[in-house]
Order: sequence, then C-alpha cells, then structure tokens
Amino acid sequence: MFPKVKILNLEILSISKHELLSNLEQGVLFTPNVDHLIKLQKNKEFYKVYKEAEWVICDSTILHLTSRLLGSKIKEVISGSDFFPEYCNFHKNNEAVKIFLLGAAPGIAEIAKQKINNRIGRNIIVGAHSPSFGFDKNIRECSEIVDMINQTDATVLMVGVGAPKQEKWIIEHKRSLNRIRLFMGLGATIDFEAGNKKRAPKIFKKLCLEWFYRMMKEPNRLIKRYILDDLPYFYFIFKQKIGKYSNPFEEF
Repeated sequence: MFPKVKILNLEILSISKHELLSNLEQGVLFTPNVDHLIKLQKNKEFYKVYKEAEWVICDSTILHLTSRLLGSKIKEVISGSDFFPEYCNFHKNNEAVKIFLLGAAPGIAEIAKQKINNRIGRNIIVGAHSPSFGFDKNIRECSEIVDMINQTDATVLMVGVGAPKQEKWIIEHKRSLNRIRLFMGLGATIDFEAGNKKRAPKIFKKLCLEWFYRMMKEPNRLIKRYILDDLPYFYFIFKQKIGKYSNPFEEF
C-alpha cells in the first residue's frame, strides 16, 4: 500500500504519521533507528524477526537524512515515543482499542497506565506489567506473562524492553496472545509516559542530536553504543551509496 525505502538490508515504509494512524489496525510495528540497523548487520535472528513485521517506520532523523542521501526520501520521521500518545488520543473514543503495556522497571508500567488513562479519559490501558531483568530467557515467566495478557481484554500490546529483546519477544509469543491484533515494540516509551525519563528538548531533535541528549543522560549505558558500536553505520551507508553494499543475510 505504501512505498518502501531500502536502507542497508531493511525496507522502511515511507508513510506520514496521519496515514499510519488512519491505517494501523493489526500486525506488528517496529521502529528502527541507527542502532537497529547495526544489529541487523550482525544478528541473523534479529534480521529474521524484522522480516515478519508488517509496519516498519522511520524512528530516526539520521535514517531520514540517509534516505535523502540515497535518493529515495522517507516521507516522515515517526518517533515511537511521539507516536504512542498520539495513537492513544486518536483512539480515545474507540472502545475496540484496549492496550496492555509490558516493560520498564518495577512499578513504572503501572504509573504509565494510570497517567495515560487519566489523560485520555477512559481506561484505554487495561493492563500493565514490568517484567524481571532477563525475563525473556525465563520460559516460566514468559508463560505467566502470556497468561496475564490473555486474561485481559487487550487488543493491542505495546512492549518496551529495548531492542532486540522486545522485537524477538513479540514474534516468539504473538501466536499465543489470542486477542491481540496489534503489536508494537516502542523502546523507552513506557518510561516517557510514566515521567520516569524526559524526552530531549525540541532543539536537540531539530539538530539531529536527540541521541546525544540521551547519551549525556545515560552515559554508562549509551556511550559505547553510540560512539563505538554504531559508528560503522556510516561506512555501510557509503558502501550502499557507491553500490558496494551486500546484505549479509540475503539467503533468508
């Protein structure tokens, strides 16, 4: 339905926020950034998981600029943490949309649930749970979480536990979640909704420096990722620009 722009080994929808809100009813939504693109060059499982997503949207101004450099401009940057509150507001009177929040530190998802419901004016968030660290490797805990979600009448699941964990968890368990029609992997969005973390000021976004703001707020966690791990992105893009890039997993 919507055109796609290929950046390295990922096809990203060229879609506006309004178009996404108007058409997003079911499927799996992922929001790639530079770090995701780097992981997609090395992590075969992550690559295969991404191939199962129906909605892959541009979450990064750097990716947006990259698309222009490569000659096929993505229509709009749609940050997951900006999109989610607009999604809730768009469906505030749609009783068919009932959301379960999975992610963040203990108690944070519940705070986000209360704040969102108060803002929207109805119980659009029908469940919230903050899993333990490493829960995705615990078969029993994952089974309990699936049962917990299935006991609600949620039709939308928003998972915010970071990449690639959230994307892998969604694909692994989506067939066991009977009522869920839409799955979204949205990183730190639950923390932002709860007020546990602050978004970067608008000037940082305009200057493509939101990553720098986040790095200064969480240096121990993010300096290595942004300065060392993600630096090869520009080398890979240069190779694509001159026609020398090849998908390391193209046989799949």
